[in-house]
Amino acid sequence: MNSIVILNDTGRPVTTSLAIAEGVERPHKNIIELIRENIADLEAFGGVTFETRPFETPGGMQSREVAILNEHHATLLITFLRNIGIVKEFKKRLVKAFFEMRDELNKRQPPSAENLSRMDILKMALESESERVRLEQENREKEALIKAQQSNIIQLRPKADFADKVAIAPDAISVANAAKILGTGQRRLFAYLRRIGWVSRRNEPYQAKIEAGLLDVKLGNWSHPDHGLQQSVTALITGKGLQKLQELMATEGVSA
Repeated sequence: MNSIVILNDTGRPVTTSLAIAEGVERPHKNIIELIRENIADLEAFGGVTFETRPFETPGGMQSREVAILNEHHATLLITFLRNIGIVKEFKKRLVKAFFEMRDELNKRQPPSAENLSRMDILKMALESESERVRLEQENREKEALIKAQQSNIIQLRPKADFADKVAIAPDAISVANAAKILGTGQRRLFAYLRRIGWVSRRNEPYQAKIEAGLLDVKLGNWSHPDHGLQQSVTALITGKGLQKLQELMATEGVSA
């Protein structure tokens, strides 16, 4: 399956401004500007969705605006570009990609109701109900496990050693909770993480530490009164990261 066209959350084929920029070899910011300039024409075929996504730069994690486009949006947008060779070639690839995605979706469609016997319909209903019950049970078990983990962290006795704390901690926890386990304060721990090169000056985790399994990231959005929707990047520390920090702090003699 191609990577130009993907399925959105509702299962509909879409592409992105990033895919188009790469396909026509133009800077992504130019494609976003072109979309903004022609937004009224594009939205004649449905609303254009914009998302803020993180990406890595030599200076650390940054965020950028990405447009999500349906087939009509993408086809019209291509007509706004100069019809040079690379644009023509990408236009053919784009059209083919949408056709391939529709064919794939058609293959996944269940048989129509008029072609099913009453026994087939009953069987499908029973299977659907069984799946629903299974998922509900899974969710209950996950909730119980999370509550047990949280309860264990809160009730840890002071004499429990560090290895026990890491074993009980969830896979990725906030810096504040990690600081409690390490026996220090949140600000001190952030300062230490910046000093050893785990997070940036804005306390955002570096990609290399995420890929090493030491840190994780939680993305969120907040509204700025002047600049509109902004993205927040919150650093999380994994169990592996906790163990590594404890070793580093013990070796360096870092005081709580």
